[in-house]
Amino acid sequence: MRYISYILALLAGAALSFEGALYGELGKTIGKLETSFYNFFVGSIILGLLWLFFGKGKLSYAVEAPKWTLLGGVLGVVYLTSIVISVPFVGVGITMVAVIIGQLVMSMVIEHYGWLGSKKSRINKEKILAIISMIIALVLVY
Repeated sequence: MRYISYILALLAGAALSFEGALYGELGKTIGKLETSFYNFFVGSIILGLLWLFFGKGKLSYAVEAPKWTLLGGVLGVVYLTSIVISVPFVGVGITMVAVIIGQLVMSMVIEHYGWLGSKKSRINKEKILAIISMIIALVLVY
């Protein structure tokens, strides 16, 4: 199952780059905020149908969930809109490398402190070197 998870994560990353390129172009035509709205509108319809036929959870329990766990929807809007704005200016590659660097830095901090229910994993020199390498790659590609 572990290897399937790796493959799914790689496919998700590829899909995000493809999505960034598509939405960067769509944003030029219909507008940046309109592109983000389109994404979430279509996604809501598709997920609504999947939920209707395959959902097994209790969506009504969202009101009982800790309020901070509901911020994911807001962060999704920030993420997608940032990509729609960035791609036309710096390209898909640089945008995605910058996104990955942001993800690595924040995930390292989250895991270091064990925030949001994550397993604690101390910051070490290898992790810092990996992020510095990514930043160097971003500068060299730019």
